[in-house]
Amino acid sequence: MAQENNILEQIVDRYDGEVGMLIPMMQDIQAEYGYLPPDQLHAMAKRLELPLSRLYAVATFYSSFRLAPKGAHDVTLCVGTVCYLKGSGAISEAICREFRVEPGGTTPDRLFTFQAVNCLGACAVAPVMIVDGKYYDGVTTASALEVISGLAKDEATVQNEGER
Repeated sequence: MAQENNILEQIVDRYDGEVGMLIPMMQDIQAEYGYLPPDQLHAMAKRLELPLSRLYAVATFYSSFRLAPKGAHDVTLCVGTVCYLKGSGAISEAICREFRVEPGGTTPDRLFTFQAVNCLGACAVAPVMIVDGKYYDGVTTASALEVISGLAKDEATVQNEGER
């Protein structure tokens, strides 16, 4: 815990404790931890003498901030108009059901973070899903689940090999 407080102090001191630099401070915390841990937000609010609600207002306003740890794999599904008309709504529901995750959330095993977004700019090949930066066009419920399940199997294989 002392190490974590030291990190926070370094970040706040880097910006001379200027409240106007709140967003860059929060970005630095997220860069350090991969998300904004509640204990770090509490400590920062106390250190800057700000209401905790202000930090959470900033964290929830900007979509780049995360309040929970990210999964090992990023899954992004377009649910914009064209993709939705071609079935992405059903695909999203299937992913949520199969992997016990809500859009914007991370699976309980922290293997996947799932985002449903309004547009990926690839309407001509709808529906579109991006997994770890790789685009999959014309996905169906079955193909989307197959891609994600394949990653889960790959992770399990790597874990089993590491235990030998």
